[in-house]
Amino acid sequence: MDDPLIRAPEFPEGLTWINTSGPLRMQRELRGQVVLLDFWTYCCINCMHVLPDLAYLEKKYARDPVAFVGVHSNKYDNEAIPDNVRQAVLRLGIKHPVVVDRHHQVWESFGVNAWPTLVLIDSTGRLVTALPGEGHRDELDHLIAGMLDIGRTRGTLASAPIPAQPSRPHLSYSGLAFPGKVLADLAGGRLFIADTNHHRVLITDWEGRVLGFLGNGEPGLRDGPYEDARFLSPQGMALFGNALYIADTDNHAIRRADLASFHVDTVGGNGMIGYDRHGGHRGREQTLNSPWDLAVLNGALYVAMAGLHQIWTYDFAQETLQAVIGTGRENITDQEAGRAALAQPSGLAAGRDKLYFADSETSAIRQYDPRANLVSTLVGKGLFTFGDVDGPEQQALMQHPLGVAVQGDDLYVADTYNHKIRRIDLYTGNVSTLAGLGKPGREANGKLALYEPGGLSVAGVDLFIADTNNDRIIHYRLDTGAWREVVPKMGGQALGEAA
Repeated sequence: MDDPLIRAPEFPEGLTWINTSGPLRMQRELRGQVVLLDFWTYCCINCMHVLPDLAYLEKKYARDPVAFVGVHSNKYDNEAIPDNVRQAVLRLGIKHPVVVDRHHQVWESFGVNAWPTLVLIDSTGRLVTALPGEGHRDELDHLIAGMLDIGRTRGTLASAPIPAQPSRPHLSYSGLAFPGKVLADLAGGRLFIADTNHHRVLITDWEGRVLGFLGNGEPGLRDGPYEDARFLSPQGMALFGNALYIADTDNHAIRRADLASFHVDTVGGNGMIGYDRHGGHRGREQTLNSPWDLAVLNGALYVAMAGLHQIWTYDFAQETLQAVIGTGRENITDQEAGRAALAQPSGLAAGRDKLYFADSETSAIRQYDPRANLVSTLVGKGLFTFGDVDGPEQQALMQHPLGVAVQGDDLYVADTYNHKIRRIDLYTGNVSTLAGLGKPGREANGKLALYEPGGLSVAGVDLFIADTNNDRIIHYRLDTGAWREVVPKMGGQALGEAA
């Protein structure tokens, strides 16, 4: 009987490969392997959710001829640049080979039309299935096991898996690793820094002198004293009373650090991803999905639930979490809060009795007015409309912003993929560029350059920037334009030097 399966197309020549010494080809290096292709783009929260499943399968089949290959088919222009993909591979902890499909040649040859899509290929090089979306771990596990059994029976398996060559994480002078967010405490003279890839939060003064660590740096979900607690890729933070609340993103949890008793506990989430789009439960009984940032407005803690395309609130008195903004449908629709559509909200700021948020997948800046219960858009037009344009809000364009900070009539935006800080005048509606050169860098002729900044915090004339891919925190003076790096130090020595 003829085999009904279609042979997988070959990878085009001339593509950039990461985590491998050279290109992989279906009919050579991948011959005899069961191959799982992960079509992804590094802005996509659903693509990030697939990575733990892949890591589980990679570990389970580490001794079998199973090859995991990421195909990075970009959504944004910034994501087409190989060096930026390399940074994302490091930041996301990807160990398997990744090919940069910057012109979507591989995407088109496989007929893919959604991020993420997982394609399984048997040991003879034939297509078995394509699974769009997330949540396919068990199905893939079953299919891979079956393909290995068939390959053994037919004698088509290679003798060993292909060794990967993961990129070595770089060490930074600052001692930080891809800091995602920063929070300035004007009254206390403190900075709280989400040292995201070190799975901890640093407390420093504004000069960088380390006052304490939240978390021991080991990834995990564990409550207890500061030095014993564990986090997993923390991002946004908010102060309320004598407590620091932390979006523990990859633990799908909200943590609380008591700044008097030096103790960390969990107020929401249980470490497992959840798909409840309503909420109403307390503490660990309420599952969450990639909380990315936090802000306090009118006595409630707002949570940017990036993975559900919603914004939730945590009730301090009742200790419950529930959805308040967004249906969960990924889009840009202005409407009353419960009927609005959001797209991966990743930055929050409270001011002027409103909640402002960076809706990253529509490259939009939006606001929520709790008095009118309405969501409206300041900048942004759609899921595939982006750019780098200053001017009136209706004409301005951004590219995947991740952070916002508000003070008076000024709304500051971490325009992440444009490597800039933008300013929106909330009185006139004009958008301008405050800092950054529109391309990755650290400094050019004395001017501040940035590399995918992800977080902002403003206190008076002082703006603090989490310059994520540069592993640093920037202190920018709004009155003079002067800037400097805030280098965390212990005993006068930078953390990076001490390491």
